[in-house]
Amino acid sequence: MGIVTSPFRISGKDLFWIAPFGVATGFAIDYDAHLMRDLGVNPSREDKFKKFSDYTTYGASAAPVVGYLVGMAKHDDYLQESSVLAGEATLDAIILNEGLKYAINRQRPYQGDGTGRFWPHGPSTWPDGQSMPSNHCMIMWSFARVIAGQYNAPGTKIAVYSLATAVSVSRVLSREHFPSDVIVGSTFGYLIGDYVFRHRSRQAGLFSISAVNTVNGKGVQVDINLGRH
Repeated sequence: MGIVTSPFRISGKDLFWIAPFGVATGFAIDYDAHLMRDLGVNPSREDKFKKFSDYTTYGASAAPVVGYLVGMAKHDDYLQESSVLAGEATLDAIILNEGLKYAINRQRPYQGDGTGRFWPHGPSTWPDGQSMPSNHCMIMWSFARVIAGQYNAPGTKIAVYSLATAVSVSRVLSREHFPSDVIVGSTFGYLIGDYVFRHRSRQAGLFSISAVNTVNGKGVQVDINLGRH
């Protein structure tokens, strides 16, 4: 519910990312058809990149279950927590994506005249397409954001964000999505992962101050989370 209602809590500082996102998306939509025509049709390439993006996303979707079971076997509470958060983020991404796809109703690059029309025939033939946003991108970026937050090491961040980027590019090269679909899906996925991490993770609360009772009266307790990354 917090993710769904978050647009109602937008403040002035959020314009620093909303404005560039809106400009980038608008620019991409305007040039989507032109870019896809330049890319051309290549069944062999499209098949390879589609398989890569599919298998990688399947792996990210299964990773929370595998990670939780491994954490349970090894009595690793932190791994279990990370797996639960990653699973929550990817599930939230899938649910939100399904709703957005049907609401936006955009044709894929291989549908219609290939220009990615929105509601091309009105409500009479709905749904006509499910191109925007990219489900693969939303899943991968929500997963990557949680893992990068839980295991906050440079190598981990490079690995998960590189993988998410590779899947995003692959969705265009496989002609499953337009560039703007990927931009929207990646951005929403990252924001979902960020929301789950900041509101659910112990790792997000690295520093806290609270009042406590001591033998000498009232005191202040400072907690610093030095847990594993």
